[in-house]
Amino acid sequence: ISFFTGCRSLSQLAELPETHQILRQTCRDYADRELSPIAARLDKEHVYPAKQIQELGAMGVMAMEVPEELGGAGMDYLAYSLAMEEISRGCASTGVVVSVNNSLYIGPILKFGTEEQKKQWIQPFTTGEKVGCFALSEPGNGSDAGAASTIAHQEGDEWVLNGTKAWITNSWDASAAIVFATTDKTLKHKGISAFLIPMPHPGLSLGKKEDKLGIRASSTANIILEDCRIPLGYMLGPRGSGFKIAMQTLDSGRIGIAAQALGIAQASLECAADYAHKRTAFGAPIGKLQAIQFKLADMAVAIEGARLLTWKAALLRDSKKAFTKEAAMAKLAASEAATFCSHQAIQVLGGMGYVTDMPAERHYRDARITEIYEGTSEIQRLVIAGQLLKEYQL
Repeated sequence: ISFFTGCRSLSQLAELPETHQILRQTCRDYADRELSPIAARLDKEHVYPAKQIQELGAMGVMAMEVPEELGGAGMDYLAYSLAMEEISRGCASTGVVVSVNNSLYIGPILKFGTEEQKKQWIQPFTTGEKVGCFALSEPGNGSDAGAASTIAHQEGDEWVLNGTKAWITNSWDASAAIVFATTDKTLKHKGISAFLIPMPHPGLSLGKKEDKLGIRASSTANIILEDCRIPLGYMLGPRGSGFKIAMQTLDSGRIGIAAQALGIAQASLECAADYAHKRTAFGAPIGKLQAIQFKLADMAVAIEGARLLTWKAALLRDSKKAFTKEAAMAKLAASEAATFCSHQAIQVLGGMGYVTDMPAERHYRDARITEIYEGTSEIQRLVIAGQLLKEYQL
């Protein structure tokens, strides 16, 4: 099931718009040709896919929602979710680089930045030659985004930042960061502001690259700020609006992570189905066994349900309607579908699923983070429940 041409309502279901179909097929072909064959090597050697990111930039994938006059593709969030799924199906690490640049870095500048900031901080990041990162989490707070201990104070015509940001995706490969810091402790979360910082920059250093379970071709590290001085004009949005910027950015970002998770889940299903055709036991392909068929069926149902939730959240966002609950639902359903499907794929493959000769074990490792970053599954449930309580006034 897909959506009617030009449709922005879930009540009209037929086909994706032609432009979206073409985009989806183009990204699928690129993933099959350029990403799937090298994904295992990128993962094993922890290699950042610089060439592929630049190629995706040339395709418009690194700046999907950015207007054409700023160098972007000028497409909508449904298009972005389709591209993210297909790219992540080929290589989840490449998918998260695409996601961070689109959703977490460019997204808030596009929404909250001045025209001058958009030209300075977006245009150079549309081609894939440069990527950005998003520095919100800290060593002492992840899910508690309002407890920022990084401090920014004004000295003359500069902001001076001190603190440490943790778990920053793209950190070692980024040319700029959006950094959240407290400018007024007395206001708590209303005293947090957002700042744009070029990388490298005096007073900003990087911690060691984390050796991760999955998505190992993308870099993750701490960003350390020690008397890091930036011009006053590098603040993003009004002073004290940082928490609002972060929360609205994460709402959109969760759609991208849901799409990434869908790509991992779909790759897991395809791997399992292909193996079920080829592997024989008891004189026939194991795909003839009811136990295997049930696993494939359950995987397909989980994927299709999560995909519709993801598309719904994207359509609501494109329609300028509230989508916080739906984005959380999509991220929750898709990330848990990725974990479930990658687990089941290994069960279908048996011993072959446990070795690196097959991609199933990589999908399993890559899937796990989708339930953690940009809001854990537990946080998504809190968001969903909070929205439901408001709707039903319970």
